[in-house]
Amino acid sequence: MSIQTNLLKINSSIPNHVTLVAVSKTKPNYMIEECYQANQRHFGENKVQDLVDKYYALPKDIKWHFIGHLQTNKVKYIAPFVHLIHAVDSLKLLKEINKQALKNNRIINVLLQFHIAKEDSKFGLNKMSCDELLNSETFPTLKNISIIGVMGMATFTDNENQVKSEFKNLVDHFNILKSTTLITSESFSEISMGMSGDYKLAIEEGSTMVRVGSSIFGSR
Repeated sequence: MSIQTNLLKINSSIPNHVTLVAVSKTKPNYMIEECYQANQRHFGENKVQDLVDKYYALPKDIKWHFIGHLQTNKVKYIAPFVHLIHAVDSLKLLKEINKQALKNNRIINVLLQFHIAKEDSKFGLNKMSCDELLNSETFPTLKNISIIGVMGMATFTDNENQVKSEFKNLVDHFNILKSTTLITSESFSEISMGMSGDYKLAIEEGSTMVRVGSSIFGSR
C-alpha cells in the first residue's frame, strides 16, 4: 500500500483527540512530502543533524518532534524551531533547553520521559528522580520551558498484559503529577505512548499522542 493509503487507514483508527506523530527518522524527504500532501503535519526525528537538515529542506508549517535521546550540547541546533522535545529525563537537560529557548526568545514544549519498560536500555525518570527534579530550587526559575506531559516506551514484547501494565504505569505517573506538582499547569495534558506495534493498545489505556513509523512508511 502507498504511504498515503497507510496514513488514511491509521488516521481512521485514531480518535480526534490523539495526535499522530509520523516517525520519519531515516526516511528520505520525498516520503515525508508524500505524507505532507495527505495533510500530515507532525513528524518525529531522533537525530539532531537529520532534523536540522529536514527542517531547512521541507515546508515550514511542519511541526517537528525530537523523539530521541537528546544530548545537552545538541539542544542549540534545534531550539530555534522544534515543536516538542519528547524525552527529557534530567534537570541538566531541562536547564539547557531553557537556556537555548531563552536565546531564541521562545518557550519550548517538553515531555518528561519515564522509564516504564523492563528493558534497561531505555532511558527515563522514576517517581523519585522526577520529584527531585520538580522540587529542585532550579525548576521554578526555568521560565522558557513548558512541561506539557509525559512520555514512555513499553517493553518490546508480544506479552500484551505486560505492555498494558507499563502503559498504566505511565498514566499513573501523569495523574499523580496532574493532581500534585503540576496541578496549576493548564498545558500539562499529553500522554505520549504507543508506536506502530502497540499504538491501538496505548490509545485504549489513555494515550493522547502516538509515534508511528513503519506502519506508515513501511519497514526499513
